[in-house]
Amino acid sequence: MPVPAAHAAATATAALKHRPTGTHVLADLGGIAAEKLCSCASLEALLRAAAEAANARVLHSHFHGFGDGQGVTGVVLLAESHISIHTWPECGFAAADIFMCGDARPELALAIVVQALQPTAHSVQSIYRSPPAVRLP
Repeated sequence: MPVPAAHAAATATAALKHRPTGTHVLADLGGIAAEKLCSCASLEALLRAAAEAANARVLHSHFHGFGDGQGVTGVVLLAESHISIHTWPECGFAAADIFMCGDARPELALAIVVQALQPTAHSVQSIYRSPPAVRLP
């Protein structure tokens, strides 16, 4: 039985929405007030808001604090990939990793993180990711 044209078009559109290409943003953020880098709940809310701003869909998150006044490691899993953060309050430093595929916009997520944490310095690297070309024998 032939596939209706409308179904074929919908399938093609879905495939484009979930294409395996995207941008991976690595941000080193320094000069941050220590109190902004210690709370699992605050950092989780921040990364979830960043994902929403980037038009990404949150699937799950997990954050771990290393003790009172200590750093946090956390990840928000997205349908489009992930956002993670690792903090060192004693150094005023946070390392953020934002990878998003499809139509999600990681630069918008980073803007939310920077606005909230207010680093005095930051370094950002963006890497375009896609499947490598397949060489046939």
